[in-house]
Amino acid sequence: MRTNLDFSPLFRSSIGFDRMLNALEAARRLETMDNWPPYDIVKTGEDDYRIVMAVAGLSQDELTITQEQNMLFIAGQKSDGEDEQYLHRGIAGSFQRRFELADHVKVTGASLTDGLLTVDLKREVPEEMKPRRIEIAGDMALPKTETKQIEAEKAAA
Repeated sequence: MRTNLDFSPLFRSSIGFDRMLNALEAARRLETMDNWPPYDIVKTGEDDYRIVMAVAGLSQDELTITQEQNMLFIAGQKSDGEDEQYLHRGIAGSFQRRFELADHVKVTGASLTDGLLTVDLKREVPEEMKPRRIEIAGDMALPKTETKQIEAEKAAA
């Protein structure tokens, strides 16, 4: 069952969430025609993530991983043998997957073992963007001022 959602009210009533709403719009439009290769996304720590992708039949030289700003592209291109004539091709030869990354998420490493491509990711928030505690000054820090009393003239009775 597919539900079409209209995000236009959110665009009209929110400020600063453009990127998130655009991602939701893009995900809604995205057709999942091809589901190869299968992959898992695992949260391995508070700020650590891992993508594990089954890329059976592809070697390290046939895979490319590229990060451009907040997009991660993983592509595979199977090199065809010149002498081979396929009667049936059940093992996919090429693919391209893209993953949208949150701000400050960087690829820290990648490995290929037993047909599984593992990409490690880490969210590293810059020090100036981390929450910081603001000290509250006490009474002693503020200069004391005298309060002046305004006297009214007394009327003779």
